[in-house]
Amino acid sequence: MVSKTPREIDLERERAEDDQRFTTSLAGLAVALFLIWLGFYVIDQLAKQSKLEDCVMQGRADCMRIELTPQR
Repeated sequence: MVSKTPREIDLERERAEDDQRFTTSLAGLAVALFLIWLGFYVIDQLAKQSKLEDCVMQGRADCMRIELTPQR
């Protein structure tokens, strides 16, 4: 049976810690990206709601957005 030297044991421990750190960093990046996406989604929804409320406050009867396609 071949026993490992203290240096080999340290290298294995460092490699395992690096792998754990990398995994944790990726998870943190994924959470940050999700929160950024969620923030943009909330901002977009608030902007749409604000435009609808402005339209209603002006007394308009039909405030739904109408999408027009360009005619050629």
